[in-house]
Amino acid sequence: MYHSTDITGQLVVLGSGTSVGVPAIGCNCPVCTSNDRRNNRTRSSVILGLPQGNLLIDTTPDLRTQLLREKIGIVHAVAFTHSHADHLFGLDDVRLFPLYLGHAMPLYCRAEVENQIRRSFDYAFTDQQPTHVGAVPQLSFVRVGDAPLEVLGARVIPIPLQHGRFDVLGFRLGDVAYCTDTNGIPQSSWPLLENLDTLILDALRPRPHPTHFSLEEAIDVARRVGARQTYFTHLTHELGHAETEANLPPGMALAYDGLRVPIVAGTLRVP
Repeated sequence: MYHSTDITGQLVVLGSGTSVGVPAIGCNCPVCTSNDRRNNRTRSSVILGLPQGNLLIDTTPDLRTQLLREKIGIVHAVAFTHSHADHLFGLDDVRLFPLYLGHAMPLYCRAEVENQIRRSFDYAFTDQQPTHVGAVPQLSFVRVGDAPLEVLGARVIPIPLQHGRFDVLGFRLGDVAYCTDTNGIPQSSWPLLENLDTLILDALRPRPHPTHFSLEEAIDVARRVGARQTYFTHLTHELGHAETEANLPPGMALAYDGLRVPIVAGTLRVP
């Protein structure tokens, strides 16, 4: 039997870092060598404790480390924002969970993400009989469109976003929205961000970037959304936690690995 910390009613930030993580390999900058644990950032992901289980958003290459660090012993479903390697390539780490669940792991994603998974993890989709139980991940796909979904007893609203030339998704659950890897919000998506308590938003670095919001761009978006609290994520080593946060407007802060955000349980249930 698995052992798992109960995170019901919480969003846990598993990772708050950019695609290479922080510290970056081979870098001796003040942030990469910092003793502040908030500057130790694994690849960006969150997990939500919903009424009927834990929903993981993205499977980063750091997934095993992230779940062990937070003592989360079970994942009941996965939703994907997009198919880039830093958000996808830890998928094999879900192999244990179908053994605990008694069924294949549900993956909520768009068609292009499913296609990438089938290419990158082709060994999970062959006609060959596995050599033993648990040898390959047991996966089942649930197509995500524009309509809200029922996932683990909660209403999940996909939020279409731009990530440079890529179409990606954010997700809203109750009064919390998670919008990583974006530098553009389509006009039709702004109403999906109204009346938020908490917004978690991409803010890569101080300088502009072709596929991510800079910190100043993210601050402008946060002001327009007007959530009670905004946390910035997908952070590079150009943003030291303490010094950056000291200069942010009220109601804005940097996310960090292990951050826990309460979710109002009553807002999550499907009508």
